[in-house]
Amino acid sequence: MIDLSKEKLKLNYPCPWVYKLVVLQDHDISKTLDDLISQDFKLKASKVSKKGKFKSYALELIVKSEKQRLELYELLKVHKDIKMTI
Repeated sequence: MIDLSKEKLKLNYPCPWVYKLVVLQDHDISKTLDDLISQDFKLKASKVSKKGKFKSYALELIVKSEKQRLELYELLKVHKDIKMTI
């Protein structure tokens, strides 16, 4: 069995990358992302939670390096309006 925790992701940068975001249903995630990200991105609504409290989105953009990809992840992960980042 392969231990994936020891494997490093090998990407050729720049490349497209997708983050999955979960926010409260009534939150305008577009405004939040406009304030956080200074480059073009695509945002696509995905699913709504069973009780309708949360909504998920696919955020797609071009990352120029591993450093940028990880920094964006951390920025999204700690933002008060984003409940989960994958």
